[in-house]
Amino acid sequence: MAPDAFATGLALLARRELSTSQLRDRLLRRDFPPGVVERALERLRAEHALDDRRAAATYARTAVLVKRRGPRRVARELETRGIERGDAQAAVEAVYADHDEQDVLERALARRLEGPVRDRAQFRRLYQYLLRQGFDAGMAAATLHARSKTAAVPDD
Repeated sequence: MAPDAFATGLALLARRELSTSQLRDRLLRRDFPPGVVERALERLRAEHALDDRRAAATYARTAVLVKRRGPRRVARELETRGIERGDAQAAVEAVYADHDEQDVLERALARRLEGPVRDRAQFRRLYQYLLRQGFDAGMAAATLHARSKTAAVPDD
């Protein structure tokens, strides 16, 4: 018996939350016709198995609490996964309403830094790392200055 797009979609969603866009891509890669895929997606949404807001919230929680990502990066990654900008922003705000951004930044920094910032080169590397992780530039710089071995680490 040939696989059914709805059943395949349900099986994929049983493994992890996916956005509509991600699930569409995966079903199309499995050679289901586009019309069949769209009908399966509609049915999955109607049965509440597929929900972009829920997928966004799940991803945002993992990105912040496990991966220690900043709000900008989490929002960008959600949009890349096909989540609408408003839903992505709402998911990020919901996670950061429960978790202090400074605390998440400190934990991200702890992955790369033991002790104080030793020199200008290390300061720059850590600053760029925190920006790539999606944290605010001012918050990253202030945190690194506070963790500097001396006040001699210059502002760049």
